[in-house]
Amino acid sequence: MSLLDNTINEIEPTNKSLELDIQNHLDSLTKPQGSLGMLEQIAKKYCLAKNSASPRLIKKRIYTFAADHGVTEEGVSAYPKEVTPQMVLNMLNGGAAINVLSKHANAEVKVVDIGVDYDFNDNENLIKKKIAYGTKNITKGPAMSKEEAIKAIEVGIELANSSLEDNVDILGTGDMGIGNTTPSSALFAALMPENVENVTGRGTGINDEKLKSKINVIKIALETNKKLLTDPLSTLYAVGGIEIAGICGLILGAAANKIPVVIDGFISSAGALVAYKMNPNVKDYMFFSHKSQELGHHKFLQWIKEKPILDLDMRLGEGTGAALAMTIIEAAIKVYNEMATFDSAGVSKKAN
Repeated sequence: MSLLDNTINEIEPTNKSLELDIQNHLDSLTKPQGSLGMLEQIAKKYCLAKNSASPRLIKKRIYTFAADHGVTEEGVSAYPKEVTPQMVLNMLNGGAAINVLSKHANAEVKVVDIGVDYDFNDNENLIKKKIAYGTKNITKGPAMSKEEAIKAIEVGIELANSSLEDNVDILGTGDMGIGNTTPSSALFAALMPENVENVTGRGTGINDEKLKSKINVIKIALETNKKLLTDPLSTLYAVGGIEIAGICGLILGAAANKIPVVIDGFISSAGALVAYKMNPNVKDYMFFSHKSQELGHHKFLQWIKEKPILDLDMRLGEGTGAALAMTIIEAAIKVYNEMATFDSAGVSKKAN
């Protein structure tokens, strides 16, 4: 079998037999039971994902996958496609929001050129894994070939595997690619499924006229590729993006390796949707960092029945939400690991 098939088959649900021990420890901490709310839920989910009642959280890593999109020919973005390599260079020079927020979170950032229409010079923070120089225009046919999609997914899986070897405790997803809210909306529409209007937003800030055009472009793409919208993989290569495929692979690989993975925003959630459709057990390992301001993200979060950690009206991508959410997850694990228990602190428990 292929690396993709093997990885999908290796993903198991978390070991729920640990749940009682984890909950008992949380309840033994010097606080009223449940008083730390979502932090306690986060700690429990992290412990289960790590298959440990005493987990560590030290090494954090975010992979920001970058790629271009042929559908930008249709005017779906407020920015030209040249911004993709420009922003990648900004990230490599340390000037992007993801650089600032990942530094704040003490997380390592690696930028993955998986499909940018540009050749970058070597850089210690750049991983060169180019599958193609961007996707094709999805209004005219498939975004990529099946082989390209599998290769892109397997890039993400390989990065997750190498992260296990590097003793990374938690992974985060990120994206960079002008035009990528369009294929993301197409994936949500096709795979949830949902009406295009309900999952299509303004992306980089397009006006009402461009938004109507963008919705129409997505509808044309779905109609053009309707014979391929039969399963997660074929839908991905029909209307998706190369960086979305890479994100999907990272999530699959993380789940197979029992590494918790923090999903960034709208684009990363499209990759998460594809991964979930391939094996629903990935949900046990995913933390959704925030609710994106991008229209349709709340629809997806409701559909997958997950509560995001943050809601800050963000819609940048890059992995910025993942970086911020990592600080909350780390706080939850510090509470779990470092708080005194009633017995150790000599504090009286609640009277029966």
